[in-house]
Amino acid sequence: MNLRDLRYLLAVAEHEHFGRAAQACGISQPTLSVQVRKLEELLGVTLFERSSKRVAPTEVCSQLLGHAQSAVAEAEAMFSVARNLRDPLAGRFRLGIIPTLAPYLLPLIFAPLHEALPQLEIEPWEDQTVALLERLRNHELDAALLATEAEGTDLLSHTLFDEPFLAALPPEHRLASRPTVSETDLARDILVLADGHCLRDQTLAACGQSGALGGALRASSLSTLLNMVAAGYGTTLIPGLAAGAAEDAGIVLRPLSTKVGRMVRIVWRSQFSRKAAVDAVRDVIANRLRGFAAANA
Repeated sequence: MNLRDLRYLLAVAEHEHFGRAAQACGISQPTLSVQVRKLEELLGVTLFERSSKRVAPTEVCSQLLGHAQSAVAEAEAMFSVARNLRDPLAGRFRLGIIPTLAPYLLPLIFAPLHEALPQLEIEPWEDQTVALLERLRNHELDAALLATEAEGTDLLSHTLFDEPFLAALPPEHRLASRPTVSETDLARDILVLADGHCLRDQTLAACGQSGALGGALRASSLSTLLNMVAAGYGTTLIPGLAAGAAEDAGIVLRPLSTKVGRMVRIVWRSQFSRKAAVDAVRDVIANRLRGFAAANA
């Protein structure tokens, strides 16, 4: 018994017709029929009920199909892994990305990544930093885009670009008329994300606040913050890539009086075997964001 015969078995069961199954397998009908007969002799059972109109799997065949499918799938998975190891720029690449970056960065980089790396299947996974690091260490991700430094000798990182923070203000806010805004001036009515978002900690640090904000809003997403600011409920700091979404919501944006921002990095396991894929993805993203970084330097 070999994988070829199992594929023939699955094809006949799917098409219930030797002619169509043979065409799908790229062989002649007599060859397919002979191989299926040999498989029946080897197993000692009848796999198909044959008639002039159709070919139907027997009850025994139906019970064996799951095993055949599993065997073929496992073999194909082995070939896929080996192919990826031979060519690190082919196959799946599972890329984690934090929620305050994903909606604004992914639309900018997906087309350039596909164009530059057509054989690499980018699978994004959006989650908070702690969860992404856990998945990365558990080999559930190949790399992650973060805005904080990853600790531990088991991980490596490379800086992609610096993203400045901007003051986001309601149009009628007392600070909206200023050309620049001091971070400390925002502290009175600052809105922040919920615990677990690195942008929350970075915003509080920039504004000279501790983690305790009393009854202040703690939003689960940056889009919620933007909507609340647009409605006049307070101010916040946003990363530069979110500027377009903020302006679309009618928010006034002002540069900060001191350069405050975050450093976006790509992080991967130090023992990851497909380092060439990490390097390639890193280069595409860095090149795509080079103009943005230069404009905000």
